[in-house]
Amino acid sequence: MNFELPLEVRDFISRIDTFIHDTILPLQHKDDNNRFFDHRREDSRTQWNNQGLPAEDWENLLSQAKKLADQAGFYRFPCPKEYGGSGTKSLNLYMCSIRYHLTSHPEYGGGISLANDLQSEHSILGNNPFIIMIYHYGTPEQQKTLIPASIRGELRATFGLTEIHHGSDATHIDTTARPITLPSGEPGYEINGNKKWQTGMHTANYCIVFARTSGKAGDAKGITAFLVPRDSPGVNVVSYEWTLNMPTDHATVMFENVRVPSSAILGPPNNGLAIAQTFTHENRIRQAASSCGAARYCIDRSVEYANRRKVFGKPLSVNQAIQWPLVELSTQVEMLRLLITRTAVEMDQVTARAEATGKAPWEAIERQLGHKIAMCNFYANRLVCESADRAIQIHGGDGYSRHYPFEHIWRHFRRYRITEGSEEVQIRKVAAYLFGYKTTGEEVAKNGETKL
Repeated sequence: MNFELPLEVRDFISRIDTFIHDTILPLQHKDDNNRFFDHRREDSRTQWNNQGLPAEDWENLLSQAKKLADQAGFYRFPCPKEYGGSGTKSLNLYMCSIRYHLTSHPEYGGGISLANDLQSEHSILGNNPFIIMIYHYGTPEQQKTLIPASIRGELRATFGLTEIHHGSDATHIDTTARPITLPSGEPGYEINGNKKWQTGMHTANYCIVFARTSGKAGDAKGITAFLVPRDSPGVNVVSYEWTLNMPTDHATVMFENVRVPSSAILGPPNNGLAIAQTFTHENRIRQAASSCGAARYCIDRSVEYANRRKVFGKPLSVNQAIQWPLVELSTQVEMLRLLITRTAVEMDQVTARAEATGKAPWEAIERQLGHKIAMCNFYANRLVCESADRAIQIHGGDGYSRHYPFEHIWRHFRRYRITEGSEEVQIRKVAAYLFGYKTTGEEVAKNGETKL
């Protein structure tokens, strides 16, 4: 049993570091771009007088970094091979290792840098669920036109599952789509309902809208996904929700008599929730890796500070009240890092076996590893918040200030205890496995875990 990362993964991370130091960090330090990352970051990123939306020059800088990463051959690494991706059979291991590295590295700010800024879901290695959904469920025409445009940044889509009155209980959504005949004579659907927390709505070209097309509330079957053009009549943004960490791009959207052709359906009719499973597990394990790395960053910076800071003529670090909490957090980070890495390897193995038989891997991953992914996810997101809070405490008044990154890290990562499946849903998944309530991976959980 070898606990070292494979040489090819370490070499790739080394290449990433070289690119960041040679290309990305110089851009970050150019002119006054550091205003987006230092104590001025929240104010510089936010249009306070325009609904709290991201500033245009901030988003332009992120786009510039992504283009540089694409030119250097990094940005498309996770994409399907025919669209410029790596084609590696160890994608989950690569992505988890890279995400941990980018958030734990002392020069990358715990996820606050132009190389990897998690508040904006920005990284020099793309993580685009829309591409994966279209690749696996889109029609040939949708794949041909939408995937390349998405990679180039010309096409952006929201993910419309959460609603005003429904979050984890996804099978109870209020949005409906009824069959109609369009004025052109072709078959179509009329969509009515709402979606909330629609990230990226301010620049979206499309909305992926999940709507009930058959069955009753609570049924996993009977929900269909639609690709709705943003400029369709009846699509109206009613608000952007101001959040703990600004800026915001999280919209509440109403759909009133929105008409689309049947060709707007994405994936199998009445089985749209299966589409969400195409990236749920990958997102959760990668997020766990980012949280684990950011926790390591907070701990390491606290150790450095405690060794440097003198109180009563002695280093702050001689006090056990400083040492012991960091020892416990460091122990938890190391154990979690190993669990994440092992789970990522197992996900790659399950994926390879499923693809060898011509099957999509999502159901097998859920059945065999769903509980482990949930362990990684809920614990990592809780741990990074604890580590950031401890870093604030150890740094004292400086830690509370925005001149250090810890308050930003806490405010950002706190969201992940709610999103990507709340920690209560994740814990319930582990409990169901532990106590034998869930053995097939096909249970429809009352708290929103849907079967494939």
